[in-house]
Amino acid sequence: MKAKASAVAQKLLNLYRQEHVIVGGWAAVNRVFIAEATQEVISELHDLPTGKMLVAHIANLRNGTTPMDSIARELLPYGGLMAETSLSVSLSDQELTQLTDAINEFSPDRNGLKKFVQTPIILHFGEEWVVAARNALAGKSELLEKFDKIVRNKTAYDLWDSAKEIINNPINDRVRAQLQVDMPEYETYLPMFGDAGYELLNKLRNFTSSLPAKD
Repeated sequence: MKAKASAVAQKLLNLYRQEHVIVGGWAAVNRVFIAEATQEVISELHDLPTGKMLVAHIANLRNGTTPMDSIARELLPYGGLMAETSLSVSLSDQELTQLTDAINEFSPDRNGLKKFVQTPIILHFGEEWVVAARNALAGKSELLEKFDKIVRNKTAYDLWDSAKEIINNPINDRVRAQLQVDMPEYETYLPMFGDAGYELLNKLRNFTSSLPAKD
């Protein structure tokens, strides 16, 4: 039970730290916090870096202090720096047209993804392109929906490449332990690749099942 609680705690902490690039933002991750933060998971979170902040956030959600689509300012991960970055984006009409065209012309395959991330406007955003582009598209629900599909596509290919690297290289206990933490993401995205994705997912599951249980 402790090993499972530890894995869930790490997964929740990853969601907390990465909310700024997750489709649906706080409204999405907060539902996961409420559903999966058992007492055993809360106990594990207390021992993880920034885990106490997440514990406080979950408590606020459960007692109604914080709405389900929000978080208290003082509990923002990274001191709110990611949120501040997302607020600073301003595009000219020409840049917005470039972004809109890139989204509308996207094809959901590896070549289409490569072309999209090499678009000048996306390169201009830098490493925080997901946050920046989503902010720039605020209020444009149809474009946001298309953009979020592109983000899911990129996440799927990133996880595919990561899974293939794990399978094709010698694996150690540290890699197995990290794989156990990340498994929910693989289970979400690898099925997007059909039978090949399920086959790869089963291989990953075999690796995690060989991980020694913690006391």
